[in-house]
Amino acid sequence: MSIMSDRWITRMAREHAMIEPFEDRQVREGVVSYGVSSYGYDMRVAREFRIFTNVMTSIVDPKAFDTNCFVEVETDVCIVPPNSFALARSVEYFRIPRNILTVTVGKSTYARCGIITNVTPFEPEWEGYVTLEISNTTPLPAKIYANEGIAQVLFFEGNEEPDVSYRDKKGKYQGQHGVTLPRL
Repeated sequence: MSIMSDRWITRMAREHAMIEPFEDRQVREGVVSYGVSSYGYDMRVAREFRIFTNVMTSIVDPKAFDTNCFVEVETDVCIVPPNSFALARSVEYFRIPRNILTVTVGKSTYARCGIITNVTPFEPEWEGYVTLEISNTTPLPAKIYANEGIAQVLFFEGNEEPDVSYRDKKGKYQGQHGVTLPRL
């Protein structure tokens, strides 16, 4: 398995629409950076957020998800309450090749503020907008800036193609749009 470079990421984005929209350079001035980097792609967070709250004293259950657990907002700056989290989605739409697996890590700018971004791997031939979980681990409210960088996607090429891809198995999150809640 090998990690893919900026040249490969740029070529795949341009020739195969692997990332749309695609930023072919690192945008940094006055923003949390986003765009292609040496060995990854810094994706942006969109303006759609679902902020979790316990106003209805709900229980978060992935098998019986209660939509009363969160408040939906569309904003340029999302305030995540202390010791809470929000779901959001990427600005970019991803189309992952059959021989590629991704791992996503949070941006250091947010990590240094106690903000953790969790994203599961993009499996071979998965496509869609990425649902992001943004945790505020601090005892203070935290700001998340829409249309700016939130996490870096690393692309790994397998030694051979898998027998069954995410598309082949008709994965439940294939082609997702918007902030996608848990599905069984």
